Amino acid sequence: MLKKKRVPGRGVILWMAVCLSSMLCVTILVPGLLVKKIPAGGSSSAQTIDDGANQEAAVQQQGLMIPVYLTKKSVVETVPLEQYVKGVLAAEMPVDFELEALKAQAMAARTYVVRRVIEKDYSNMPVDDALVTDTTAHQAYLTEQELKDKWDKRSYETNMAKIDRAVNETKDMILTYEHKPINATFFSTSNGYTENSEDYWPFKSPYLRSVPSPWDVKLSARYQETVEITYKSMLQKLGVTSIATTGTNAKGMKVLEWSAGHRIKKMAIGGKSFSGREVREKLGLASSQFDWKWSGSKIIITTYGFGHGVGLSQWGANGMAKEGKTAEQIVTYYYTGISIEKAAPFIQKS
Repeated sequence: MLKKKRVPGRGVILWMAVCLSSMLCVTILVPGLLVKKIPAGGSSSAQTIDDGANQEAAVQQQGLMIPVYLTKKSVVETVPLEQYVKGVLAAEMPVDFELEALKAQAMAARTYVVRRVIEKDYSNMPVDDALVTDTTAHQAYLTEQELKDKWDKRSYETNMAKIDRAVNETKDMILTYEHKPINATFFSTSNGYTENSEDYWPFKSPYLRSVPSPWDVKLSARYQETVEITYKSMLQKLGVTSIATTGTNAKGMKVLEWSAGHRIKKMAIGGKSFSGREVREKLGLASSQFDWKWSGSKIIITTYGFGHGVGLSQWGANGMAKEGKTAEQIVTYYYTGISIEKAAPFIQKS
């Protein structure tokens, strides 16, 4: 496990490059301040350059660097923003999806990480010197070597050419609401509708509104899944110690409230009230829309959709792309009232 390191000011990240020429020199890039090459041993000729045209030129030349914590190796890999987006795109969305769906996902992935940079959001991080992990706690991410291991040589070249195109054709594009990068959440498969943010998470976003997403029902293999669990095991996982109802009577489970996205918002189990999210996560269900039937002491649960349901539906995006919709049309459909802007000005100001 990588030992945690405390970074002064937390939001300041240093990238150091050592070069050998006629003398040893060090280049240090700090957001907000550029320090020129300093000869080894120090020199009074070292100069600092204030924010302004020179910093803007440096940002454009160097580009935003994203420190990613690789969980399997317990190391931090720092990569340029667009390379990071490629790794996320390859990990998060099937490469055989339509190009316009991949482009929509690329914009969402780029927006997600740029927003974290701007807001200095280090939440859910196991170490101090990285911005995101390579897991779904943030965004799934695959390194270049992992992609080469995943695909054979011919597939790698073909697949990466498609991913490169999706990222390059949306380069520097992020999604904004009232001139601020949005929380660009996304998920695999809807139940036919997306979810209002406040019906799953404890916050309300004006752009994370429930919209119909009928494409998922027809296209996604993850639309419907069935699992079995004993009533006793279910109560244990939910932490129910006292049961108000007896046996496996269906009255022991009842939906109390439905969300705008046609998912379970609140239900009673064993005399105790739970949110649909609690039941989904504690039981490991694919979705918070589900129904059930009894088979002796077991409960057969059928879920509809896959994921939290908030924001962009990946299979819905692919369905829209198949109908000829552009990436811009896809993101503005799933994220209500947003705009598409360039990331560079936001990064330079942060």
